[in-house]
Amino acid sequence: MIKSMTGYGKGECTLKDGSKVIVEIKCVNSKTADVNIKSQLFPKEKELQIRKFLTEQLIRGTIDVAASMEVESAEGTKKINKIAFNSYMSQLKSLARVTKKEEELALVASILRLPDVVVSGPNTFSPADWKSIEKALQTAVNKVNSYRDTEGKALHKDIIKRATTIQKLLEQVKVADLKRVPQIKKRLVSKINQSGYALNPERLEQELIFYIEKLDINEEKVRLAQHCDFFLETLAAEQYPGKKLGFIVQEMGREINTIGSKAADAKIQTLVVKMKDELEKIREQSLNVL
Repeated sequence: MIKSMTGYGKGECTLKDGSKVIVEIKCVNSKTADVNIKSQLFPKEKELQIRKFLTEQLIRGTIDVAASMEVESAEGTKKINKIAFNSYMSQLKSLARVTKKEEELALVASILRLPDVVVSGPNTFSPADWKSIEKALQTAVNKVNSYRDTEGKALHKDIIKRATTIQKLLEQVKVADLKRVPQIKKRLVSKINQSGYALNPERLEQELIFYIEKLDINEEKVRLAQHCDFFLETLAAEQYPGKKLGFIVQEMGREINTIGSKAADAKIQTLVVKMKDELEKIREQSLNVL
């Protein structure tokens, strides 16, 4: 069963100090694995490890990773920049001529809201905490894959239905083609006879054969049938068939277009339009197949 590239998952863990870390992963379709880590919570030295892990687990797609922390204990998460604080305090006290303790407390509260006074402490996780974060990341990945499986079932069903419809339309093209050539020959002979020119029957037959050969679509019908079979076989046999399906869809489109351009028949042209419509929907769906 195929997987969709679209997915979402969330994992949570609680650190030793009571803080909660929430990891979220969102995936959309892409030709390659493109990992975007949208959080400063992960230490820089761990980013390469995280990217490798996500690429191995999620294979392909634009993968956005976000992490946030809900702090239970404020210790170590925010620090006062004493140099900046004292500088602001000294300057403002001299300007405001602070004399009362209440005024000084109000001034302190104001200074703490100024830029660069309160700064974030570095994210330093103990080995045990990091193990917990890794488990939260794995939980998020598992949920993404579960989401992809669910979406993949719907994709699989829809794509098979549309590919089977193209096969059925091709069978109708084959039936219509049996009547097409005799009708074309009859129509041409009738027009030539109406012209009143004296004709050489042998030469006429040669020219008709040459003309009808240019309209022959037997090779295209055979190749399209083979491409349809190969498409369904690939869908059933391969774990991650997305890229290959895209190439097969291109070949199917080429044969359908050639049938349409060579057919010179209203019935077949109508069937070709229907096949193109189904193929375009397959093309759109296959872009999201892992």
